Amino acid sequence: MLASKIPPADWKWPSSPNSPLSTVFPRAHVLEYAQMIRSAFGRSIDLLQFHVWEDAWAREAEWQDTVTELKAKGVIKAFGLSLNRWQPENGLAAIETGLVESVQVIYNVFDQAPEDRLFPACRKHNVGVIARVPLDEGSLGGKMTLETRFPEDDWRARYFNSKNLAQTIERVEHLKKDLPEGMSLPELALRFILSEPAVSTLIAGMRSAEHVRANLAASDKGPLPADLIAKLRAHRWERTPAKWSD
Repeated sequence: MLASKIPPADWKWPSSPNSPLSTVFPRAHVLEYAQMIRSAFGRSIDLLQFHVWEDAWAREAEWQDTVTELKAKGVIKAFGLSLNRWQPENGLAAIETGLVESVQVIYNVFDQAPEDRLFPACRKHNVGVIARVPLDEGSLGGKMTLETRFPEDDWRARYFNSKNLAQTIERVEHLKKDLPEGMSLPELALRFILSEPAVSTLIAGMRSAEHVRANLAASDKGPLPADLIAKLRAHRWERTPAKWSD
């Protein structure tokens, strides 16, 4: 499967509701990148996604006509959206248009908010879900501590600032108390996501063959027991976007 994203034309992440669609995903920009991706791989694109999204654009004809044209010409087979961090409901209106085949959203043990309204909408309209940040940018890997520091050129140095790092480690240590004997924290995190029927697949960072084998093994083990999932509900963390989180 070939899946790719089109970056915003203004090169701003995340998008802002104050930015007009014409400056973020104008027709010419979308067509240019779609053809660039298609040419690079020499085949049609199974899933083309917008890298950011604002539901304020949902009813605008420009993106709808462009996506419809790309599908009609066989450049893409399906279209999707990558939703901004901690804004799972900022895509509901787009789903209602019937032009969206998938959404990519942050979903993990801590970030369970997509279950409230996004997942029901996806089930209703047969929209696939790609869960990203399954290990909470690394904290659910179980190796981070209060002393963890990242290089200055690594964006996680800003994300895991002193306040967020302390809060995160505290929650991870609390989560470990519900970790079944013989199960690793990454396995728990991945299987929690894959236990959700609305989820089609997840994106997990893999920097070694060992990571690949471990992630595949977790997937092969199937859903977590219902009683364990019930315990994990207590670890939900309500978060809102901040400058350091993008």
